[in-house]
Amino acid sequence: MALRALHSYATLDDAELARCVAAREDGAFETLMRRHNGRLFRVARAILKDDAEAEDALQDAYIDAYRHIDGFRADAKMSTWLTRIVVNQALGRLRKQKRDGVVLPLTAPGRDDREQEGHAVADSRAESPEKAAIRADVRRVLERKLDELPVAFRTVFVMREVEEMTVDEVAACLSIPAATVRTRVFRARALLRESLAREFDTASVDVFGFAGERCDRIVASVLQRYRSVGSAAGDDGSID
Repeated sequence: MALRALHSYATLDDAELARCVAAREDGAFETLMRRHNGRLFRVARAILKDDAEAEDALQDAYIDAYRHIDGFRADAKMSTWLTRIVVNQALGRLRKQKRDGVVLPLTAPGRDDREQEGHAVADSRAESPEKAAIRADVRRVLERKLDELPVAFRTVFVMREVEEMTVDEVAACLSIPAATVRTRVFRARALLRESLAREFDTASVDVFGFAGERCDRIVASVLQRYRSVGSAAGDDGSID
């Protein structure tokens, strides 16, 4: 019965689901959370740089949304409404804990409005364990580099590039002009490229590493062959 109820809630649009949540229907609230969990967690994580803190912020945001569900208006998207709530929760935690020392306000004016570049789309086809491991390593490097960005840039980057929200959606969620969104995405990309370039420049020094055991092994093998060739050489030291 519970599964059938959840399935029926999954077919509801935002306005109908909000009415069911307001009526304290548990299945509706669970459906709402499962529908938006991915995006909201990533947005909170982008701001807080900590998985546990992001989870706590997301939970608090859901409770806040539940308490104010009557304030949701059908002319808005539920995802946008919830994102604004989780952004406020995450920023409140960030300011309280001062994780970044000085918090860069998300409402700060941008610089120039520039065109955005295309983004890569992950291949959803099955991949080998080796490729999966490589992709996981690359993802960890990217996550680490994202965490190094200023909060305003990494938040907009995750919302726009990872969650593929429109420029207008991001602007509405963060209460900033669309031009500022575009500028921050551009700056975030530039900073990421620069940071990743430094990372790979450093790593490239050790690509196909040769020193150490490999060097010793090759030298020993060549010397062994060299001596064998030398013993087969004529008395004059020449090699036939």
